[in-house]
Amino acid sequence: MLDKTGIAKRIAREVQDGYYVNLGIGIPTLVANFVREDISVEFQSENGVLGMGPFPFEGEEDADIINAGKQTITTLPGASFFDSAMSFGMIRGKHVDLTILGAMEVAENGDIANWKIPGKMVKGMGGAMDLVASAENIIVAMMHTNRAGESKLLKKCSLPLTGVSCVKKIVTNLAVLEVAPDGFQLLERAPGVSIEEIQRATEGTLLIGGDIPEMVL
Repeated sequence: MLDKTGIAKRIAREVQDGYYVNLGIGIPTLVANFVREDISVEFQSENGVLGMGPFPFEGEEDADIINAGKQTITTLPGASFFDSAMSFGMIRGKHVDLTILGAMEVAENGDIANWKIPGKMVKGMGGAMDLVASAENIIVAMMHTNRAGESKLLKKCSLPLTGVSCVKKIVTNLAVLEVAPDGFQLLERAPGVSIEEIQRATEGTLLIGGDIPEMVL
């Protein structure tokens, strides 16, 4: 079973040379720390940064340089800063190759709920609705179950939707799954995790074909 760092390491393997990538708050922000050094990637943040680097070391933080989750970040040579109108023009204009988001729920048809729990205070919907409406390649980074042990990979989302039929792939602490026409296609298992454990933790339809390899991190 993976921790949040392990999930980020596995997702980093999906990032390809030349990609422009948007990282959502939470687990996705860790991905920038694990991208291969032999490829060139531009990380974009909707608060107006292009060219984000890894998190700074303790004592080297600059409070004026932050990501959309208000975490301090570093920037790479050639990085640029701009206003939100320019940033969302990049997103809505489909100039982002890969979007990596967290989620509270994902449905087997690719619906995602990640912005609001009814009855709880929310500061705003953020940029996720624009991202899921515009991006063609969306990977979700999330825990497979909630704190009560209930599945977050469902037949149908119970929370307000952020986007409809938009998620392509999901990486959890238990597995890598792809959204297929008939349900969640199991691609990989986390090290030491059995197919039976994944089945028990998945409410939605789980599709299993052939031998399922363990993840390589």
